Amino acid sequence: MLDIQKIRENVGYVRQGVLNKNVRIDFDAILKLDQIRRDVIAEVEVLKHDRNVVSKAVGSRKKNKEDASDLILQTREIGQRIKALDDQQKETELKLNELLLEIPNVPHDSVPVGSDAAENPVVKEWGSRFTPGFKLKTHLELGESLKLFDFPRGTKIAGPGFPLYTGKGARLERALINFMLDFHIDKHNYTEVLPPVVSDKKAMTTTGQLPKFAEDMYKIPQDDLYLIPTAEVPVTNIHQGEILPEQDLPVRYCAYSACFRREAGSYGKDTRGFLRLHQFNKVELVKFSHPSESYSELEKLRRDAEEILEALGLEYRVIELVTGDLSFAAAKCYDLELWAPGEDRWLEVSSCSNFEDFQARRGAIRYKSQGSGKVQLLHTLNGSGVATPRLLVALLETYQQEDGSVLLPEILGPYMGSAGLHLR
Repeated sequence: MLDIQKIRENVGYVRQGVLNKNVRIDFDAILKLDQIRRDVIAEVEVLKHDRNVVSKAVGSRKKNKEDASDLILQTREIGQRIKALDDQQKETELKLNELLLEIPNVPHDSVPVGSDAAENPVVKEWGSRFTPGFKLKTHLELGESLKLFDFPRGTKIAGPGFPLYTGKGARLERALINFMLDFHIDKHNYTEVLPPVVSDKKAMTTTGQLPKFAEDMYKIPQDDLYLIPTAEVPVTNIHQGEILPEQDLPVRYCAYSACFRREAGSYGKDTRGFLRLHQFNKVELVKFSHPSESYSELEKLRRDAEEILEALGLEYRVIELVTGDLSFAAAKCYDLELWAPGEDRWLEVSSCSNFEDFQARRGAIRYKSQGSGKVQLLHTLNGSGVATPRLLVALLETYQQEDGSVLLPEILGPYMGSAGLHLR
């Protein structure tokens, strides 16, 4: 959520930033409500002062045994006016808050201005192209022949988009999750958490899923809970309503979770295999940062995710998102994409974002200055470290052998155990 004072004092800048995200907001209506709210507050303060003056006069008359009925009536009328104004203020603030929740975060000044993903610049490429001397298979062909997963039976159980991993495929999925968790904990000094896979409305609102993306989530109406679309939601809300000591920043968490997304409006898009799912696994990285350090922390976060891909020897590239491709809550974002040789295309496996104080304001997540003692909003960041479905696609297709088997990288050896690295 944006600060109403920031909007009021920089409305031209904020309006342009939102337009650069291809979003139109009626800022005139917002500023009008804000002015009404401030006028009401000012009038209430004047009336409270007047009531205090009249109340003292009532006391003085009573002390002198004089008639104070007219002043008592005046006090009552002032109180009734204050009550009416308090009700008006509450109603105005409710409407204002609803409009503020619809405003996306403003892009950071360093973000390239562009209309959509086609304009995203490539800022880094790593690795070499896998070009064997035999016809490449897709992950679907490899998975079927090696009995790594069974999409038809998964569909029978829960419908399309809910994969069933089998045999060595299930072992590989678990190996990737454990490998990434250990990597981030041991090498990058993240603290592991295992969060709930459901969150309430407040938590979803904090991270920006609600109210804008309600149709994309699975809801449990009986309990008014939502299945999480990413561990970002529960992990960011660990410190909802809290004040962290400045000396504890940055706080770094990593978490594995299953993720659930209805993918509303995406019918027919990338529905083959693991390219687009309703349920998938992901290791998430979340940071709570001092505002002055959040952009350096974003670069570190990106590198933490990149090192997973490098450790697995996979070709990847880094995309910087232009303004028109940024998510609702992000001020700046990088996407990491893996090359899938069987698919002959790039696949996104991670988004690393700085939300600045956008989520922190919604969730009242603050820090206390060590020097001044002042309490301020901190900055939140998150990134996939990384999501497993498309990682699995690139891994199988990159390490496939001519005989149709897959020889996994040695770094996964300790995690594959008796299943071994040679899938055949």
